[in-house]
Amino acid sequence: MKYLILLFFMVLGSSQALFAQKAHFPIVEGFGGIFEIPESTENPDPNGEFKIIIDLVSGAEDPAQINRMVDNIARMINLHGLGGVKKENLHVKVAVHGGAVYSILGDDLYEKLYGVKNPNLPVYEALKAAGVEFYVCGQSLIARDMKTTDVWKGTGIALSMLTVLTKYVPEGYMLLRF
Repeated sequence: MKYLILLFFMVLGSSQALFAQKAHFPIVEGFGGIFEIPESTENPDPNGEFKIIIDLVSGAEDPAQINRMVDNIARMINLHGLGGVKKENLHVKVAVHGGAVYSILGDDLYEKLYGVKNPNLPVYEALKAAGVEFYVCGQSLIARDMKTTDVWKGTGIALSMLTVLTKYVPEGYMLLRF
């Protein structure tokens, strides 16, 4: 019985080692970690050109933590990178509105509202370094009594999220909603 228990723990330990993987960050460094799936048969075309516009509306569950949907943008980009797509073949724009506008605030207002510096800003910086463009909805700011100077300096101010989408979708951008 003692040997059976020992064998069980040896098998358990070796099987976990097989499944334990290190997260990869092929395009967005440090955020949106993803894992290789060697058995996958459906992968992005490594020679394809991808035009994606993200309608970012979801706010953070905990303002002291990174908004999962902001990190999901990094994951989406890194998944394409792991699939062999070059950074220069990914054209990603993000229209931030609704409850997500809080995630793109500069540290001053964010800290005033939540008592902590904005944990999303390092993710936004890494995404910007990867070539992502951000537009915050001016209508969403006004509806929340915010000024355009309250947002992170790396974002453009849009008339509205709606006008950003109606500009880029007809230009061939795939619309995703996070």
